[in-house]
Amino acid sequence: MATLHNRVSRQVLKERAELDPTPKNTVSFYCYFPILDPSKMRDEWYRQLSQLGVFGRIYIAEEGINAQINCPAQHFESLKSFLYSFPALNGLRLNKAVEEKGNSFYVLDIKVRKKIVADGIEDPAFSMENKGQYVNAQSFNEMVKDPNTMVIDMRNHYEYEVGRFKDAIEIPSDTFREQLPMASDMFEKEKERPIIMYCTGGIRCEKASAWMLHKGFKNVFHLEGGIINYINQVRENGLENNFIGKNFVFDERLGERITEDVISNCHICGKACDEHVNCKNSSCHLLFIQCEACKTALSGCCSNECLEITQLPEQEQKEARKGLDKGRNIFNKSKQRINAISRENKTS
Repeated sequence: MATLHNRVSRQVLKERAELDPTPKNTVSFYCYFPILDPSKMRDEWYRQLSQLGVFGRIYIAEEGINAQINCPAQHFESLKSFLYSFPALNGLRLNKAVEEKGNSFYVLDIKVRKKIVADGIEDPAFSMENKGQYVNAQSFNEMVKDPNTMVIDMRNHYEYEVGRFKDAIEIPSDTFREQLPMASDMFEKEKERPIIMYCTGGIRCEKASAWMLHKGFKNVFHLEGGIINYINQVRENGLENNFIGKNFVFDERLGERITEDVISNCHICGKACDEHVNCKNSSCHLLFIQCEACKTALSGCCSNECLEITQLPEQEQKEARKGLDKGRNIFNKSKQRINAISRENKTS
């Protein structure tokens, strides 16, 4: 019987992946469809995908499936055959990465979740059956020429910071569950205007479009396949590109270069930079933007305090990490800005 969990340390798996020269395809896909027994499906997928050498992160819930994976190029057609053997997934769009650079994943994690994207929605009247209309890259480009069209970014603030569509509106937040009520509240008086929602691969903006319709908005659209599919369509069909900067991705790459524009800054010194890193201090692991000069000066840490910790003996570092809950440890410039505005409003 096939092993249904990883039994090798992640560090060893990462080292193996980095030494493996096998060409791989990084793909993402999702589908909202009813799954009666997510646990049974999880075990079946783990067996099959392990045999194909697939690495990645997959969430399975009663509402559907959400996956970001890489697959050896030689097994890609076998992967498609397996996925398409499920009626709900037959012909499903597989978003191929815009930019391949090294290994995007080095372990296979398949988890059963309550939802495939955490949304915080408790309203029993909400349904994914009533969702916004898809727009492809060409339709998107046509619609944004109309100044009455609002383009809403349904990604987290740190994704928006390094790359976005021109004139896109940010919903500054750490999580998707925070964004949904914020979006409907922010545009409460704009319920008649055309709205195009977008995200990385389509899963968040599809649910967001259903939420906005649920809240009484009338003309709601969402970008089919998200930024990834948009860029692929633009390049395949020679269309105008309205996305600038970098597309943040949730794997080892942390980003795909779309244009040469650098629209964000190093969080340490303020120099133009859009390279996300995690602080080398394991008890911090902050996700932030750091330029090469600051990375060298701080040895990949986010501060002198963290640098000092990394210079301690390993056992002392382990003791310092015990019982530590880092949560969503992300540099949040957007939240800092909102808090500053809030303080100004209170004092004015």
